[in-house]
Amino acid sequence: MASNQGFKPLPQPTAPASSSHRPVPNAQRTPQQLRTPSNRKTIYDRNLNRTRTAELSRASFAYLFSEMVSYAQKRVTGIQDLERRLNEQGYPLGLRLLPLLLYREPPRTSLRPNRILPLLQFIHGPLWRSLFGRTADAIEHSSTAANEYMISDNEPLVNQYISVPKEMNQLNCAAYVAGIIEGVCDGCGLKAGVSAHNGGTEMWPGKTVFLIRFDEGVVEREGLLEGKK
Repeated sequence: MASNQGFKPLPQPTAPASSSHRPVPNAQRTPQQLRTPSNRKTIYDRNLNRTRTAELSRASFAYLFSEMVSYAQKRVTGIQDLERRLNEQGYPLGLRLLPLLLYREPPRTSLRPNRILPLLQFIHGPLWRSLFGRTADAIEHSSTAANEYMISDNEPLVNQYISVPKEMNQLNCAAYVAGIIEGVCDGCGLKAGVSAHNGGTEMWPGKTVFLIRFDEGVVEREGLLEGKK
């Protein structure tokens, strides 16, 4: 057993005779909580209609979206893989935007679209206005495939601040918007796959076409509903 010999006990620290400092009580550890403003209200207490006309700074959007593209670009195998990741980032936003936009619509038009044409009109109008402050430029129906529709945007905002290198000239970062559209379609129960394609013309070199392919079951159901009229 070790001996205590050779060691002197240390004197206990004592407070100075005259000191202006007060002893600090032991701080009690509390579980970490969300910070709330002084009025005790959070973002969930705001009126959903209060900020529907508010605009976001384009500089803020450009920075945020470029960071999203940079994040999606990590560990991708090619252009299609990058567009798929951008699509997956936009999909949850579409699912959440749908009930919010329906809530903001007038009561007579706040019903969830359950037919293809009303859904496309909803995307072309309220959805596009909410995202970009204007409607989309065109809606078209494919003449070769009954389940394919196209929504065109001559100047997509998401592509205006992205510099695409020559070796990736087929990349279209509007795949993020395609994911939003796909989320809205699935939220309405009209399952579809949506992709973004470069459709530039001499007048509109940055034109993007969003190709919406509805599932065969959706088209069959649409045909049955048309037959009941």
